[in-house]
Amino acid sequence: MTATTAVQLTIIVACRNEKSHIRQFMDSLLEQDMSGMTWEAIIADGMSGDGTREILREYGARHSQLRIVDNPRGVVSPGLNTAIRAARGAIVIRMDAHTSYAPDYCRRCVAELERTGADNVGGPARTRTEGTRARAFAAAYHSPFSTGARFHDENYEGWIDTVPYGCWRKETLERLGLFDESLVRNQDDELNLRLTRAGGKIWQSPDIVSWYSPRATLPALFLQYFQYGFWKAAVVRKHRLPGSWRHLVPVTFVLTHFLLFAAAIVTAAADTREFALVSRLWLALVLTYAAANGAASVAAARKSGWATLPYLPAVFTVYHFSWGLGFLAGFRWFLPGAVQPATNKSLFTRISR
Repeated sequence: MTATTAVQLTIIVACRNEKSHIRQFMDSLLEQDMSGMTWEAIIADGMSGDGTREILREYGARHSQLRIVDNPRGVVSPGLNTAIRAARGAIVIRMDAHTSYAPDYCRRCVAELERTGADNVGGPARTRTEGTRARAFAAAYHSPFSTGARFHDENYEGWIDTVPYGCWRKETLERLGLFDESLVRNQDDELNLRLTRAGGKIWQSPDIVSWYSPRATLPALFLQYFQYGFWKAAVVRKHRLPGSWRHLVPVTFVLTHFLLFAAAIVTAAADTREFALVSRLWLALVLTYAAANGAASVAAARKSGWATLPYLPAVFTVYHFSWGLGFLAGFRWFLPGAVQPATNKSLFTRISR
C-alpha cells in the first residue's frame, strides 16, 4: 500500500509486553475479510521488552498494511491517540490484543456504522472459556447482578451507553478530542460519555462478534475491578456526574456496609442502646445481600451448568467489593490536595497495571 492510496479503514491497537498473545491476535487480524476494502492497521507498542516488538516487526515485514508506532508512556490512551493521529482511514476500529475476532468483525462494524448512522458501534462482550471454574467466572460476567452493564448481554441489540472497543468515523474522534490521556483505565467509557453528552449515539449489534477471556482467579478479578472502580472515580470527578447511575451501586453498598459495621463497633464499645438497632441493620444488609447473591448464583448456574454454582457467590462478591473499594480509593486519590501519581509512582503502578 503506497502513501497515496486512499484508505477506507484503519484498525488501531495499543499493546505492551504481549509476547504470549500477540501472534494469535495478529493472525486473527490478518484473517479479517477485507475484500473490496483498503485498510491499514497501526499498532502502538508501549516499548515492549519481552520480544513483542520483534514479533510485530516480523509481521510488518510480510504485510505492508501493518505499521508500528512508538508509545513511550506505555499506557493505552496515549497509544491509541498516537495511532488515531497517524490513521489515514476515514473509519477507525479499535481492537485489543487479548480478544479474538470473527472473520467478519470489521466488515460488520463498518456496515452497522453506515446502516444505523450511529457515532460509535460495537458488539457485546462475548466470552470464551475452558473448564468449570472459568465457566463460572464467565457466567458471573454475563449476569446482570455482576455489573448491570448491558454490553455484557450477548443478545442485546439497540442503543447503549458504551460498547467494547468501538468503531467510529475518524472525524468523530477528532471532534471529541480523542481519548483522555490522564486515564489509565476507563478511557473508552469516558470517551463514550463525552460522545453521548454531545448528542452522539452508540449502537450495539450482536452480529458484531468477538470473544473476550475473563479473569479466572479471584485475586486477578479483584485487581481488575478495583482498577475499574478506581479510575471510574476519576471520570466522575472530571464530569461531576456518573455516566450511568449503576456505577454508584457497588460503592454505595460497600460504604453502607462499612459505616454500619463501624457504627456497631462504636456503639458496642460505648455500651449504648443504639447498638442493637445498628447491629440489626447491618445484619439485615448482610442477609439481604446473601439472599440476592444466592438467587443470582442459582440463575447463572442454571445457564452455565450446575457445576459452576459453588464458585459463583464468591465471584459475585469480589465483583461488588473490589469495584466499590476501588471507587472509594479513587475518590480519595483524586481529591484536591491528595498525593498524586507523579509523587507516589509505586502505588500508582500497582493499582494501574
